[in-house]
Amino acid sequence: MNITDVRVRKMTKEGKMKAVVSITIDDEFVVHDIKVVEGEKGLFIAMPSRKAADGEYRDIAHPINSGTRNSIQSLVLEAYEKALLEPDDSALAE
Repeated sequence: MNITDVRVRKMTKEGKMKAVVSITIDDEFVVHDIKVVEGEKGLFIAMPSRKAADGEYRDIAHPINSGTRNSIQSLVLEAYEKALLEPDDSALAE
């Protein structure tokens, strides 16, 4: 599996959620709404989820093993760090 594209949408307001990311796998499959979150131990990703009837959130799409999760997380966080270095779109409009 190769992640062939990562698109980062940075959050403008302060909070724990820093960005929402979409990844493309093998130029054939897209996963939207991966969140970059600031936790107590640093940044991590949260896979797209839905609130169930019992109030719990459950992942809609997720890696099957920790190696794949670590690989996706590394690529997403790397893309997020690069996006932080880019000027905001709002700054370009001024």
